[in-house]
Amino acid sequence: MSRNEDRVFNALADGSRRKLLDKLCAKNGQTLGELCAHMKMTRQAVSKHLALLEGARLVVTHWQGREKLHYLNPVPIHEIQARWIAKYELSRLQALDELKTELERKKR
Repeated sequence: MSRNEDRVFNALADGSRRKLLDKLCAKNGQTLGELCAHMKMTRQAVSKHLALLEGARLVVTHWQGREKLHYLNPVPIHEIQARWIAKYELSRLQALDELKTELERKKR
């Protein structure tokens, strides 16, 4: 497993960070103040969670004038889905296809 995958799994392990990602998914490009309004924690705690999400590349930031906007980056989640989830789905789909073929063969 790569170092960034470790960071992504670590970031996703916390419910507060998942909530921040959900908020960004619902409305991308929010300031720290906007994100804090949805959280029951201090501004400093939200900042720490966002820093961890940035370190995992799940959140990217862009300065617009004096405002720092936070955006969801779904690419690391997609990479994990492709590597860790999709390959397990393939074997199940193959098993279901084989079962279907066998049942159809017995029906004849």
